[in-house]
Amino acid sequence: MKNLLAAVSLTCWASFGLLPVARAQSTTAPYRVLSTIPIRGDGGWDFLTTDPAGERLYVAHGTQTEVIDLKTKRLLGTIPNTPGVHGVAVVPSANRGYVSCGRNNTCIVFDLKTLRNLGTISTGPKPDAMLYDAYSKRVFAFSNDGGQSTVINATTGKVVGTAELGGDAEVPATDGKGHLFVNLEDKSEVVEVDTRSLAVLHRYSLASGNAPTGLAFDAHANRLFSGCANEQLVVTDSKTGKQMAVLPIGKGVDGVAFDPTSGNVLSFNGGDGTITVIHQDSPTAYRVVATVPTAPGARTVAENPKTHHFYTCTADLGPAPAATVDNPKPRPSIVPGTFRVLEIGK
Repeated sequence: MKNLLAAVSLTCWASFGLLPVARAQSTTAPYRVLSTIPIRGDGGWDFLTTDPAGERLYVAHGTQTEVIDLKTKRLLGTIPNTPGVHGVAVVPSANRGYVSCGRNNTCIVFDLKTLRNLGTISTGPKPDAMLYDAYSKRVFAFSNDGGQSTVINATTGKVVGTAELGGDAEVPATDGKGHLFVNLEDKSEVVEVDTRSLAVLHRYSLASGNAPTGLAFDAHANRLFSGCANEQLVVTDSKTGKQMAVLPIGKGVDGVAFDPTSGNVLSFNGGDGTITVIHQDSPTAYRVVATVPTAPGARTVAENPKTHHFYTCTADLGPAPAATVDNPKPRPSIVPGTFRVLEIGK
């Protein structure tokens, strides 16, 4: 993700106490950290994905994918050799999972039960976020550089086409009715794609929102929630493209979630180490109700729809190495053995 450096840099400053931990909007936070699951190991991190049927959590971590048992909250296993892993899509009906490997432009297919590698698929450049669309029974591997998505038959693992998006894709969402939406980071747009024809149906400007990453969808009200790098969350009507609201959020957002049981939108802000909680009073009215402390670097999110708990991950950060000509803006170092998953709930 192109905003990763900025988010991690802000995280480092926060870890040294130079950024506020939280900007509370209410005295009672509706969410809190319920548990911490230690994973250990080195390397960076990205998306998390839940498999409610299998009660597992998949976490992109360095060059491997961690698999956590959600019942025991323990590490169940690891999918190795996933260089530059970013995202995971699970297809329970086919007993398959798909992992994007950004360093070598491939997608690894694995068995959900055994975690065994079933094969490798070539994708577009720098595959990042992954999405399984049950309506079309296809897996989409979105390129963060190259303006496209590689489309895969979820059952056979065969590439069936390419969706030309026209911008650097970030987080997607599906309405379950044959349409997916994805943020274009470099265009500050959200686009709608037909999951069968692969045609781009609409392009919606996010106006004041800049460099959108995290995206969530409210299927009942047809609302899209785009978390943007300039500390804004933009609410868009998915049917018309009309902008319904713009809300302030924290620094370094990379993940957004919508909880339909409470009507809350959650923005995970890795730079601040917070969650901005926004309540949907109605499909046209939104307000910030709380800022919940998590930990610096906790910027992505996955929800367990059974429990309505959320999962994010982070590690302790140390100082950045000295800048060089080849690396003028080095990232902060990661303290070995501190990588962990945080479970968020009420």
